[in-house]
Amino acid sequence: MYENITNDAMVVFEELLDKTKLQKGQVLVIGCSTSEIIGDTIGTHSSLDVAQALYAGFYDILKSRGIYIAAQCCEHLNRALIIERELAAKLNIDIVNAVPQPKAGGSSATTAFSMMDDPVVVEHIRADAGIDIGGTLIGMHLKETAVPLRFENRKIGEAYISGARVRPKFIGGERTVYNEELL
Repeated sequence: MYENITNDAMVVFEELLDKTKLQKGQVLVIGCSTSEIIGDTIGTHSSLDVAQALYAGFYDILKSRGIYIAAQCCEHLNRALIIERELAAKLNIDIVNAVPQPKAGGSSATTAFSMMDDPVVVEHIRADAGIDIGGTLIGMHLKETAVPLRFENRKIGEAYISGARVRPKFIGGERTVYNEELL
């Protein structure tokens, strides 16, 4: 089971990177219900083993490309985020005091906290793209304007996935010329 989760994650995150064109220094918010991955209802069976198998499929790829991860906590920590201290300083984001646990923050956030070099918890971020594994509602952490992504593999384990990238807002009127590279 865990090997399948890792393999699913590798495939999905490669497609995500291809579709979002994330660059070094950009932020990807990740919302994940390990309960949903194993086929249970969100918030009912948090699993560190499942989270670790998931992160084995993408963490090193993102880190090697210099893409920052913002791992969303569960509702018990008000959907706060685990990020590197360096990113909090770079974006001038206030750090809050909490340490995620499997049943208070979620197994995904707990795993991110254990894997990052210098993790901190923040309440808000404006990410460049996001992936939602199991209906965790990541939209509040994306920049305007979000563009939905559709994936060939629509599940990791039993959890449905959705994603989004962002693009600059269109401004102006009918005579405006837009930079196609930013779309």
